[in-house]
Amino acid sequence: MLTLLECLQFCLIGAMLAIMLLALCYSIAMPAIDRWSKRFFITFFSVLTICLCTYFIDTIIYFQPDLAWAEYDLVFFESLFTSVLFPMPTILILHYCGEKVIDCKLFRAVLFIWGIFISLLIFGHFTNCFYIVAEDNQFIRSEWYPLGLLPLTAVMVLNIIGLIRRRNNLSKRYFVTFMINSVPMAIVVTIHAFVPVYVSLLLAITICALTMYSIIISDQVVQHFRQQREIAEKEREIAHQRASVMVLQMRPHFIYNTMMSIYYLCKQDSDKAQRVTLDFTTYLRKNFTAIAGENTVPFKDELEHARAYLAVEQAQNEDMLCVDYDTPHISFNVPPLTLQPLVENAVKHSLDPDGEPLHIYVKTRLTDDGDEIIVENNGADFSPAEDSEPHIALSNIEQRLKMMCAGKMAITAREGGGTIVKVIIPGK
Repeated sequence: MLTLLECLQFCLIGAMLAIMLLALCYSIAMPAIDRWSKRFFITFFSVLTICLCTYFIDTIIYFQPDLAWAEYDLVFFESLFTSVLFPMPTILILHYCGEKVIDCKLFRAVLFIWGIFISLLIFGHFTNCFYIVAEDNQFIRSEWYPLGLLPLTAVMVLNIIGLIRRRNNLSKRYFVTFMINSVPMAIVVTIHAFVPVYVSLLLAITICALTMYSIIISDQVVQHFRQQREIAEKEREIAHQRASVMVLQMRPHFIYNTMMSIYYLCKQDSDKAQRVTLDFTTYLRKNFTAIAGENTVPFKDELEHARAYLAVEQAQNEDMLCVDYDTPHISFNVPPLTLQPLVENAVKHSLDPDGEPLHIYVKTRLTDDGDEIIVENNGADFSPAEDSEPHIALSNIEQRLKMMCAGKMAITAREGGGTIVKVIIPGK
């Protein structure tokens, strides 16, 4: 009849075998990892899987007295594969610190002490100096048994000292992980040298394995978020470049017509010429300021930009362009070049010198969904083709709204003719 402790040991070994096989498969298949790290983790989890297999077989043989001869050899291989796990964290610590492993004094010292353990293990196996397996399959320690485990304790102590000395070269995440990996193992091995604590030793190995597993999982998560940030930054950069192109692609005939209007107004109405010159200057200044802007701007700046542009257009088109503003709510931010391109698009594609006057309505309001901007006109229904210029301009605005402030834009036909463009900036 199995005792509770023995049942716990069986369950723990079985669970750890399953986890290690999963970790081994993950190490083989995990993407976005350098070749060195992939080889290290594959080797580590392979050794640990073999080690756990020997523990599992040992636990089964323990209840078979007639297999005492196999138990003696199994203990040797069990100790051998377990010992391989001790210098491996040293290699990983040095790698993450950017040190060349083979030339490091810490690694050489650990390797030398580990070599002493292997020598003592082989010597003890053939001389019965440290332990024997009785005829009834009972493992019996000798008084020299603690001496055989002393090198492993020394390896763990060296790892801890080396880790503390290199704490400034490691991220806090790595430092804490390696400490959790090393300290329990050092304590348990030291205790096990004097008192048999097989389950505790297995738990320490489990902690060691899980910390290694956590490293590759956390590395993957960190790398995933880093890639997402890089993608977002590239998208913002592309959107900013598109906005810059929009500014630099100001319609030449608009500039030419504005300058000619100012020229004639200088003689006809000097005051009006001054106002148009000031509006045109404001329009140009806001355009070129938008090129340098990478963050959202106050809506009042966008409103000033749109006012300046529409004022210039009104000066050129006299009674053919009427603008109404209903903007009581302006205390929010928007991406640069949000409002002005919308009103420019309305003028460019709806103003007909031979038709009815174009009315543009600019409105703002605060709703449950957030800050809302509405640009409405009574021109022809706007339904751009996929590759048309207005579609590209509006698509650019919509993309920047989404990336910079999680905003959205909707275009609908206006009852009675015309178009309504609605922009919603979610509230914080």
